[in-house]
Amino acid sequence: MCSSGATGHRTLQASPWSWLRWPVRVTLLHLALVLPAAIVPASPLAAQERGELGIAVGSTVAPVVVEDLDGNPADLGEYLGQGPMLLEFWASWCENCRALQPRMDAAHAAWGDQVAFVAIAVAVNQTPRRVRRHIDKEPIPYAVLWDDGGGAVRAFFAPATSYVVVLDSAGTVTYTGIGPDQDIDAAVRTALD
Repeated sequence: MCSSGATGHRTLQASPWSWLRWPVRVTLLHLALVLPAAIVPASPLAAQERGELGIAVGSTVAPVVVEDLDGNPADLGEYLGQGPMLLEFWASWCENCRALQPRMDAAHAAWGDQVAFVAIAVAVNQTPRRVRRHIDKEPIPYAVLWDDGGGAVRAFFAPATSYVVVLDSAGTVTYTGIGPDQDIDAAVRTALD
């Protein structure tokens, strides 16, 4: 703070924060204002319940065209409205996807005759050829499609790989979640109730 002394010269008065340099004070102020809003529980399902992950539960999605692994168009609209559907945004390099796969396989074994399961391979650090090699070594028992242009990622607001979206027979989103600890069986049941 500044004040005028008796001589007319301006003198600085010490502030309790004067020992901190200006950039540090600004950074601390920003942290004090922003940090409380940024602290959220670590549970991915808690975030999903607040509607913070991807597309909102209760939403519908316009049909999106992706590709099969041979480069042929694959219209997700052919699945929508035909019955419940589960989409997983997936990558061959994704550790969360690998950890989630046993749950996906179990849910597919239990519900695959009632629910269409589709893995959407994202076009990040992988090619259709790499995806094919991966599923040759580690088979996925349902359709794997390629999202080369990112249309499905954008349509479903997919925040990351291992992101799962479940839609009911009408094409309404009934569940979204992310990470290896999702209860896929319970997620599928949200579309069947």
